[in-house]
Amino acid sequence: MDQQLHFITFATPDLDAARAFYKDGLGWDPRMDVPGEILFFQVAPGLMLGLFDAEKFDQDLNSSTPTDGVCGVTLSHNVSSAEDVSSTIDALVAAGATVIKPAQAGAFGGIFHGHVKDPNGIVWEIAHNPGWRIDDDGTVVFG
Repeated sequence: MDQQLHFITFATPDLDAARAFYKDGLGWDPRMDVPGEILFFQVAPGLMLGLFDAEKFDQDLNSSTPTDGVCGVTLSHNVSSAEDVSSTIDALVAAGATVIKPAQAGAFGGIFHGHVKDPNGIVWEIAHNPGWRIDDDGTVVFG
């Protein structure tokens, strides 16, 4: 299998809340929006974020056990400065996110970051790490 990832999809208990947060609150433009079913956002070259109605997600998996939310996962958005961490968290909160960890120096690796939860419980890390960068083509360069 090629070392590639094209879709990250989360079961979403409230698709309307997800739409309000990402589309209306953050101003993201969905590539596909099927009411009552799924939203797709292009988040990087070749990478989509899918928010799938939880009941339909379970049907798609052919699972009789209801999906019990997202656990042990963060989506990270990296910014250019520590100040941008705080202002981005403020924008997410204004869109409906809840702060889990305010912007602060991290315990590991010289990072400055904070965490918020979207209306469906997806945790976002907003981070500035001066020890690495993301090139224009999306390549992450460590060190």
